[in-house]
Amino acid sequence: MKKYKHILANRQDAATKLIDVIPMNKLKEERWVSVAVSKGGLALGSLIAAKYNTPLEALFMAPIMAPNNPECEIARVSETQEIVINENLVSSFEIKYDYIYGEAHRKHEEDILSYIYQYRKGRPFPSMKQQVVLLIDDGSETGSRFMTALKSVLAQKPKAVYIAVSVLPTDVLELLEPFVDDIYFLYDIDDFVETNLYFENLEKIEDEKIELLLEENK
Repeated sequence: MKKYKHILANRQDAATKLIDVIPMNKLKEERWVSVAVSKGGLALGSLIAAKYNTPLEALFMAPIMAPNNPECEIARVSETQEIVINENLVSSFEIKYDYIYGEAHRKHEEDILSYIYQYRKGRPFPSMKQQVVLLIDDGSETGSRFMTALKSVLAQKPKAVYIAVSVLPTDVLELLEPFVDDIYFLYDIDDFVETNLYFENLEKIEDEKIELLLEENK
């Protein structure tokens, strides 16, 4: 863990290094779009998109927590109402699927729709059909955000899907690889703790910044 602590200065540093890793010329040969899967991913993605003047979108989603443990995420739902469930946790805690689907509906109605109206002025997530898609995040502890984004985007029949991420656990890298055309990353870490640990400064993204980034990168 100490080997990787603060190995990246900030998102600008991560973006600069990812730009060297991502074969942008290959992606630029076709129509493609970047899709952020978190607030941090949006900030990181804006730096990459600005370099190549490509469109940037955000896919909004919300976690579903265990009924008796508000710290334990058991599933996640996206704005396209795709749900990814952690089957191992659901089985271990004997959680009923009715609870998960009910919570998914509630989260979509109460949280995700408010994000869409606040940050995107009600504009729906655009179709990714026949697009080359680059999913972006600054880090991935469990892979749940990427898996939810993949399920949402793949349902729209894109031409290809790639992932760009600064840091992630080795087991999450292995989990995601079968579902994408390629993954571009800086560090895969065996004893991964949390994304913040690997950055000297990971700026908190305020609501105003989200609106500004989405407006600038439409």
